[in-house]
Amino acid sequence: MSYQNLEELLEHSQSSRDFFLSLPVELQRDLHRHSDYIHTAAQLHGRAASVQELNRLEELSRRLAKKMKNSSPFSPGA
Repeated sequence: MSYQNLEELLEHSQSSRDFFLSLPVELQRDLHRHSDYIHTAAQLHGRAASVQELNRLEELSRRLAKKMKNSSPFSPGA
């Protein structure tokens, strides 16, 4: 069944609500920002996986940038 947005989906689908509440709070907040694009349980699961992967890649990027900055021959003290 398709709903208007994430909030309506969670209001009417116990299984979607259970899945959503099993996610880390940070991911729940991220998904709320995508609310208008989530209309079905399948979209909720797919968007959750996509956002988790995006968050993982962003963290890896931050770590790599920090490592590169700290190992730069041009950084102070090098």
